[in-house]
Amino acid sequence: NIAEADLCEFCLDPKRDRAKIFVVEEPSTLYAVERAGAYRGLYHVLLGALSPLDGVGPGDIKADELVDRVKLGGVEEIILATNPTIEGEATAIYLTRLLKPFGVRVSRIAYGIPVGMDIEYADEVTLLKSIEGRRDL
Repeated sequence: NIAEADLCEFCLDPKRDRAKIFVVEEPSTLYAVERAGAYRGLYHVLLGALSPLDGVGPGDIKADELVDRVKLGGVEEIILATNPTIEGEATAIYLTRLLKPFGVRVSRIAYGIPVGMDIEYADEVTLLKSIEGRRDL
C-alpha cells in the first residue's frame, strides 16, 4: 500500500488479524474495502494484473512479495479480490497456483447482483457468477 514508512497504517495496526491477507490490484480497492468495514486483516497490493497483451507478466506485479509474506509463516488465508475481468481472473488463477503448495487457504470474493438491483436487469455474466457463488442459508 502507499506509505511513508516500510509498512502502511493497516499493517502497523496490532489489532489486525495477521492470519489473513486480502489481495487487491490497486490501493484504491483497498480503501473501498476499508470503507465497507467488513474486513480487519492485512492487505497486499499487487499494483496491477496479468495482461500478456499489454506486456504485463508475473514479474510486473507484486506476486513474489506475496509469496515471501506467506513463507514467513502465520498466514492461514489469502483472499483474492482481483477485478472481475479477464486480467483479474487470470491473475487470481496464477496466484492460486502459486500459493496452494504452501498449504494456505486461498479464497476468492463472491460476485453477483448488487443489493437493491432487480435481477431482470443483471447481465448474463453477473447472473452466472451469482448462481455459481451461491451459499446455503
